[in-house]
Amino acid sequence: MNSLKNHLLIAMPSLQDKYFKRSVTYLCEHDEEGAMGLIINQPIGLDLDDLLKKMKLQQADFVLPTNLANQVLLGGPVTPDRGFVLHSGSTQYANSRRINDQLTVTCSKDVLDSFGSDQAPEQYLVALGYAGWEAGQLEQEIQQGSWLTIPAEPELLFDVPHKQRWETATKRLGIDIWQLSGEIGHA
Repeated sequence: MNSLKNHLLIAMPSLQDKYFKRSVTYLCEHDEEGAMGLIINQPIGLDLDDLLKKMKLQQADFVLPTNLANQVLLGGPVTPDRGFVLHSGSTQYANSRRINDQLTVTCSKDVLDSFGSDQAPEQYLVALGYAGWEAGQLEQEIQQGSWLTIPAEPELLFDVPHKQRWETATKRLGIDIWQLSGEIGHA
C-alpha cells in the first residue's frame, strides 16, 4: 500500500454524501491502520476571531486580519466539537504531529493562543472535526470511484478561496471533472 499522507482527496461528482459532496480533503495520516484528514473547502460560517473570543483566547479589541485563514472550516463528521489547526512550521505546540518538512497538524489550545502574535504560524487553517477511515476503507472507496487523489500543494491549502478549491484541484489533474463518471467498468 502506498501512503496517501500529504495528498488531497477530491470527491467525484457522483459522491453525494452530505459531508463529502464536492469536498477536498487533506490527508494528515494514511497507513495500514486507516486514514485521517481534514476537509479544506467547507467554511461553517464562523470567523476565527469570533471563535477565539468565545473561547476567551482573544482580547475583544483584537481582530485577526480578514483572510481565508480567518474562516473556520468543517474538518469532517468525526468529533465536530474538537478543533484542528493545519499549519506551516514546526511542532512547537503541545499535541502536534509533523506531517512533512513544511506542515504540522496541532489539536491543542496553545496554537490558538499564538494567533495575533509573532509566534503564530505563517500559514494555517482551522477546522472543527475530522474525516476518518478504518483500515482498508479509503482504498475501497478509491477503487469504487468515489475519490481522485493528487499530491497536496501549499497554494491549494492556504491561498485558493474555499469555494474554488474543488474545481482548482480537479483542474490540476488536467481533466474536466464533469466529463468523468463515477461508474467503474470492467472489460
